[in-house]
Amino acid sequence: MTDSNREPSPTASGLGLGVGLRTAHFAHILEHQPAVDWFEIISENFMDCQGRPLYVLDQIAERYPIVMHGVSMSIGSSDPLNLEYLKKLKRLADETGARWVSDHVCWTGIASKNTHDLLPIPYHEESLRHVCDRIRIVQEILERPLVLENPSTYVTFRDSTMSEWEFIRRMTIESGCQLLLDVNNVYVSSVNHDFSPTEYLDSIPADRVVQFHLAGHTDLGTHCIDTHDGRVVDRVWELFRYAYQRGIRASTLLEWDANIPEFDVLHAEVLKAKAYLSSAQAEPLDDWDAPSQSSNMPRPLPTEDAVAPANERRRDAIPQPALFSRAEVE
Repeated sequence: MTDSNREPSPTASGLGLGVGLRTAHFAHILEHQPAVDWFEIISENFMDCQGRPLYVLDQIAERYPIVMHGVSMSIGSSDPLNLEYLKKLKRLADETGARWVSDHVCWTGIASKNTHDLLPIPYHEESLRHVCDRIRIVQEILERPLVLENPSTYVTFRDSTMSEWEFIRRMTIESGCQLLLDVNNVYVSSVNHDFSPTEYLDSIPADRVVQFHLAGHTDLGTHCIDTHDGRVVDRVWELFRYAYQRGIRASTLLEWDANIPEFDVLHAEVLKAKAYLSSAQAEPLDDWDAPSQSSNMPRPLPTEDAVAPANERRRDAIPQPALFSRAEVE
């Protein structure tokens, strides 16, 4: 792989509007060189593969900024950190000139067994110290700040003593890491756990956020699942605008990982961010008042084209969170 001439810039927040690099779009990107600002790759899809995937990544990295996003660091696990994994991660980051390397505030396995899911952790002083200690080790190995994403969650822990946003705020301050703020995850978790998403965003240190994630989700009425299988719903766009009005400035990326459309559809979706950012600059701070699950008011539903009509979906189907594996790369 060709070593990029671009210098990694872990604190850069001005890459613009990007999309996730997916196998289905390899040929289109190489042929048309679309006017997208940057690409995010799933780290594990390229760490141990050879042949065409690395060739394609090499070509794209020559033309576009690359950001790496992982799903297997398991920063919250009680297992020892996987040093071999971290060395491979650093090598790939160096080869691609990755602007930063990110993962999730979660754990993914135990006893060397991978659950292939991003599992939540309890939020208390002991877990905070544990995660911060591991972040420092990772940053020393990677030789750059680690960027961590807030998770979408479906359960909480009785022994948690602080909110997720307080945990994340303190984690960034005490470890020196940076943040990938997934606005869709904030919304999904706020519905599932009945908290205020604006209180969450108000607590986030704006100067630590280097990247936004936007994505679609599945609303099942009683709860939401982070499926990444459709368009961004209006309430998530509005929350994104609120974050911008709160002074959070960061590179913005659209995730779409199931029912993947043609590239032009994907690109058009992320370009909607421009309209929301323009309106955020022109208007005063929104009074973002999302009704809670306990409210008698119905929550806003996704736009009609965001999810398949109910009569086109199996009633017994249970949507799952978006997961990634090396099987995606052909």
